[in-house]
Amino acid sequence: MFRRAGHEPVKLGGGLRFLNHFVDRSSAPSGARVGRSPVDLVFNMAEGRGSRSREAHVPAVCEMFGLSYTHGDPLALALSLDKALCKRVVASYGVPVSPSVVIEDMEELESAALPPFPVLAKPAWAGSSMGIRNRARCTSKSELADQVSALLSGYRQPVLIEPFLSGAEVTVGILGTGASARVVGVMEIAPRSAALDTFLYSLEVKRNYLQEVEYHVPPRLPPQMPERISQMALIAYRALGCRDIGRVDVRMDSRGQPFFIEMNPLPGLHPVDGDFPILWRRLGHSYDELILAVLESSAARWGTIVPGS
Repeated sequence: MFRRAGHEPVKLGGGLRFLNHFVDRSSAPSGARVGRSPVDLVFNMAEGRGSRSREAHVPAVCEMFGLSYTHGDPLALALSLDKALCKRVVASYGVPVSPSVVIEDMEELESAALPPFPVLAKPAWAGSSMGIRNRARCTSKSELADQVSALLSGYRQPVLIEPFLSGAEVTVGILGTGASARVVGVMEIAPRSAALDTFLYSLEVKRNYLQEVEYHVPPRLPPQMPERISQMALIAYRALGCRDIGRVDVRMDSRGQPFFIEMNPLPGLHPVDGDFPILWRRLGHSYDELILAVLESSAARWGTIVPGS
């Protein structure tokens, strides 16, 4: 796709492999030095490994070496990945968020001011549905204790507990940066057979999405609600400093009121089963157009020349 658009792509990898592309070790007895960049623009898809700042690794290296890159900066990616901090920032801009509690050890769970059951328990710094399996929806304190214990030991990070919202789930696709950012569409993610008030868009469901869910573009919501949700998502996107592309998850409560759930500043772009590409296709656009939109948005920010633009 990049070649069809007049670009010559180079695979850079992640971690130290990525770093080594930009370091010249040949001249040194004194150590490594920054070398000449082999690329004009880094298309960032790396989620990284490790802590809550793992998605910030690649953009941090790019900034250190003066490289142009797509998607948000290190702060936007790290802040969005920390679900509790992300909610605080978004709420400060007037976007409705559901209350949440962060648990760092099992002793805290005993005295925590928990929301009413059912609740959702998930890793506080994870992405890509990691740790969000069907059992993440807990209907009793014993279920919650089992889930929190498993998450603390399995993911070695705090656990976020929030009310389980029983209304419709939607995701909002956004392209652009700052004042030029725009909502391209809102997609409802609806269960095919499960009851809506118990439905969780879990890892198991995503792995079997063709049988488990239906995607509706536009969403089957009351009039004016898609516009209300779009404005919520756009405020959150701008508040967190997201750039080029992002996806905002929103869920309704039992009364039909929407709440911000998560920001995805580095949304999955798998051409077949990525939520943003699914939304994009339902709007009648091609996958190539989506990737080039991200590329052109980033190139415009950095002043990089894009062939064919």
